[in-house]
Amino acid sequence: MSLSRKRRKELDRLRKHADELWSQQQDVLDRAGLVAREAARQASVLTREEVVPRVMNSYDQYVKPHVATTQDIAGGIGHRVAATALPAVGTALGAVMSIGDVAKDARVRAALSRMHLQKPVVVEKKGPGIGTFVALGAAVVAAVGVGYAIWQTFKADDELWVAEDDEVVLTPPATAGGASSATATVTPVEES
Repeated sequence: MSLSRKRRKELDRLRKHADELWSQQQDVLDRAGLVAREAARQASVLTREEVVPRVMNSYDQYVKPHVATTQDIAGGIGHRVAATALPAVGTALGAVMSIGDVAKDARVRAALSRMHLQKPVVVEKKGPGIGTFVALGAAVVAAVGVGYAIWQTFKADDELWVAEDDEVVLTPPATAGGASSATATVTPVEES
């Protein structure tokens, strides 16, 4: 492709401008990196000098007293458990172990073997018990209650279902003497 001398010069100028722009952008990016690093350093200094002391002060003022109170309460509960519950548990375990020792004793086993223990007689129930009838009665009462509620709902809805056919206008009746009477007649008005 052959270009004229004028076009080559324009292209060279355009290339130089593009190279200058590229180097300027690199300088701007380098400066932006320096500014970002300095901002990060300043933020860390600000955090160290301002934020951390405020957080520590707030912790000491608000959180630490409650933590100490909670630790005191937990320590008191621990001492009470150790003083009251642990001896009771130890006594119960000792009683269970002594019963186990008594059961293992040969004399107790010999005495139990001499006794002729009979199995207890279990009487089977026949038919439904009183609980069944109570449950059935409750179910019937609940069903009747639900039915009554449904009936009342539909009954109330029937009163709300009024046909909007005609508007009713009250007009006094015409009298011969021009005097009006106390009664009024109802005249339907048709919609147009």
